[in-house]
Amino acid sequence: MGDPAVIRVFDTTLRDGEQSPGATMTTEEKLQVAEQLVRLNVDIIEAGFPAASPGDLAAVKAIAQRVRGHDVAVAGLARANTEDIDAAWEAVREADQPVIHVFLATSDIHLKYKLRITPEEALEQVKTMVAYARNLCPRVEFSAEDATRSDWDYLCRVFELAIKAGATTINVPDTVGYVMPHEYEMLFRYLRERVPGMEDVVLSAHCHDDLGLATANTLAAIRGGARQVEVTINGIGERAGNTAMEEVVMALRTRPDVFQADTRINAREFVAASQLVSRLTGIPVQPNKAIVGQNAFAHEAGIHQDGVLKNRLTYEIMTPQSVGWDDTRLVLGKHSGRHGLDARLRQLGYRLNAEQLKKAYARFIALADEKKYVTDDDLIYIVESSLETPSAI
Repeated sequence: MGDPAVIRVFDTTLRDGEQSPGATMTTEEKLQVAEQLVRLNVDIIEAGFPAASPGDLAAVKAIAQRVRGHDVAVAGLARANTEDIDAAWEAVREADQPVIHVFLATSDIHLKYKLRITPEEALEQVKTMVAYARNLCPRVEFSAEDATRSDWDYLCRVFELAIKAGATTINVPDTVGYVMPHEYEMLFRYLRERVPGMEDVVLSAHCHDDLGLATANTLAAIRGGARQVEVTINGIGERAGNTAMEEVVMALRTRPDVFQADTRINAREFVAASQLVSRLTGIPVQPNKAIVGQNAFAHEAGIHQDGVLKNRLTYEIMTPQSVGWDDTRLVLGKHSGRHGLDARLRQLGYRLNAEQLKKAYARFIALADEKKYVTDDDLIYIVESSLETPSAI
């Protein structure tokens, strides 16, 4: 077995994830997520779609400035036109590693009904706009929107032109969550065999979960030669969402025998990241969600409990601590100390300074005197109300 391949993690929580209905975040909230993504050690943060609004552009710019010095690239999304590309460049140009991410649809359905252009006109647009972006920025990703419903030979022509025009990453999105894992793996192999110059660029997978296959498809793409995965925290995103970062990373880590690949991700930050994103977007995490759901490491059945007590490997394929859970849930009551409170707040995605912790602890003790134990909802209320109304303490 050779050296494991290093898979780049391109996080799009702040772009595709934020397009989940109701998930809009303020710039300050986006900066909190960006800082958590730095702690996770992602390779690329897709910070937004700068042409969408002046607010979006300003937020991407703020993120690009905030994460300087942390060995992370910052990408801005752009449609294949000069206005979008200019906006994206304006937003990311101050990043240590700026990336312009250009996309154009390539399926007959999208070309005919959405863009209303011919396949030949689309080829010309790819060539011109990728070259335009590359003239501004040393790293350009090109995505063929709805790639999995596009003609494979046409896709080869599109990608060949994009590479010749200067694209450094080629993304093959399953935009509508339509493809099956074996088909997606075959598509990646097909493109690697037939597109000149493909060996000189990074091949990327971006999947949606409309049929519940986003993680399976992303893993299939890695088997087919993808070396970048486009993912979100908790799998949030448009419609049924995107591939969940935590699922892909832990699948690679748990099954090196199958994939011979790994990422640079600090998995111990997953639970904090999950709870932070859930709180800021208002989108709850289902209890039975893999890796970061409340029940992911809970055992209620007597047979399971008996097995786990004898040897964890009977029912657990990874440890709770490896993804950021405590071994047992901390039950907080009046005998809990400040460290216990701080540890639980960190699990919930809060990092308080000494003064904030002191104030939160005073309120916590007052509440603990009245109740048997203090719930996570109580803790969130204590912290949120303290942060909002410091004068009331």
